[in-house]
Amino acid sequence: MTRYIPYLLVGVVFGFVLIKSEAASWYRIQEMFHFQSFHMFGIMFSAIITAFITTQIIKRLGDRQAMDGQRIEIPDKPAGRVSYIAGGVVFGLGWGLIGLCPGPVFALAGTGSIGAIVVLAGALHGTWLYGALKRYLPH
Repeated sequence: MTRYIPYLLVGVVFGFVLIKSEAASWYRIQEMFHFQSFHMFGIMFSAIITAFITTQIIKRLGDRQAMDGQRIEIPDKPAGRVSYIAGGVVFGLGWGLIGLCPGPVFALAGTGSIGAIVVLAGALHGTWLYGALKRYLPH
């Protein structure tokens, strides 16, 4: 059980950063959707650039191992433009309706926000429902 402590600590720090940077702020998210502020776009663009650079470094370095000794492999994504667009639309609609994406939901639930706890319960239920219906859905 103690091997999970580093992951818990990273999650707590990530949640703290989300709260302090206002990335979990409903008002900041609404500003983004109304194109009134660059704050959230700046956070997302910096995350995309960081992830892209890190992924390219891992791919170019070749045979690398994670801390637990497992080999790190980043497979190419399969072509499937329609599924990516449909997934993006569903994700975007949920984000727009709720005003939060999954990362900040966990951070806000950790702060005791009742609304975020309700959203988290719905997200977990939706995840369970997808798992139960996965074999019947087109992929």
